[in-house]
Amino acid sequence: MYTRAFKYLSPLTLYVLAWFAFSSQGWLTWSPMLYAWVLLPFIELFLKPDEKNMSAAEEELARHDRTYDLLLYIIVPLQYLALVFFLYSMKSHELAWWEMTGRIFSMGLLCGTFGINVAHELGHRVNPFEQVLAKALLLTSLYMHFFIEHNKGHHKHVATPRDPSSARYNEPLYTFWFRTVFLSYLSAWNIANGEMKKKGLPALHWKNEMLQAQLMQLLFITCIALVFGWMITLYFLAAATIGFLLLETVNYIEHYGLQRKQTAGGTYERAMPEHSWNSNHILGRLMLFELSRHSDHHYLASRKYQVLRHHDDAPQLPTGYPGSMLLALVPPLWFYIMNRKIRKMKTA
Repeated sequence: MYTRAFKYLSPLTLYVLAWFAFSSQGWLTWSPMLYAWVLLPFIELFLKPDEKNMSAAEEELARHDRTYDLLLYIIVPLQYLALVFFLYSMKSHELAWWEMTGRIFSMGLLCGTFGINVAHELGHRVNPFEQVLAKALLLTSLYMHFFIEHNKGHHKHVATPRDPSSARYNEPLYTFWFRTVFLSYLSAWNIANGEMKKKGLPALHWKNEMLQAQLMQLLFITCIALVFGWMITLYFLAAATIGFLLLETVNYIEHYGLQRKQTAGGTYERAMPEHSWNSNHILGRLMLFELSRHSDHHYLASRKYQVLRHHDDAPQLPTGYPGSMLLALVPPLWFYIMNRKIRKMKTA
């Protein structure tokens, strides 16, 4: 089982390319972007999706294999090392504007894939240590409210009008970005304030998770500004923004146009595999620690990434996550492909 776990070291290819981007000039500053958005989508066009699930015995072994957890833990120090290196690298006065832009996008890619994505996996764990690691990773994208809203809001309201992270039918990605970023933030405040009310405490109490998150992020930004200056801080803010927009783009493709049925009592049916878009394309699965087997994740959120399953009734994206995210950037093409899939599902 140890050798099977090591396939999840493959995302470190992106990490190594980011180091090249931060230490090089010319086209190498864009190498992580070329890898993630050109090479991987191109290769996945020729690879068949892998729908195979583990056997019961294999799944039991994998669930208790600590190697899978350790691979996530090492991402935390690696992410912070990369961030410090990025900040130092941006002090160079020899870079052209397009080279600096390449480094910013490369850091943003790390914020989205290593920062928020791994934080998402660790944030679903009940172990306090793993939850601290999740929050530490989210800090690098200034998106700590995701820990609150995703676990206590999104998973409860997914595929309903109450969920700001579920894209509506015919909603373009670019308007979705604005809606989900602002409404998810407000939702996190409502959740955190409601928890304070249940405890008989005022909203502006130091135990309020959202208040804690805002103070930590403000302190983090201030420290970067004091050490590196405000111009470098602006570069960091740009990278962090790219990171959380990558997350929201993933949310967009995962739930576009899918709706749970409302019951007579006003509640909604349980979230089932058919309420999330799934992808079994192996490169996207490895790069994002199986996030693309998203249908099973929503069906049973406590299931660890290494044992997520394929469901025959889960709707399938036309390609892997990298390619699907590129499709979403072109709304007419996205609507043409995905709306046909949705209509076919409704008539099946």
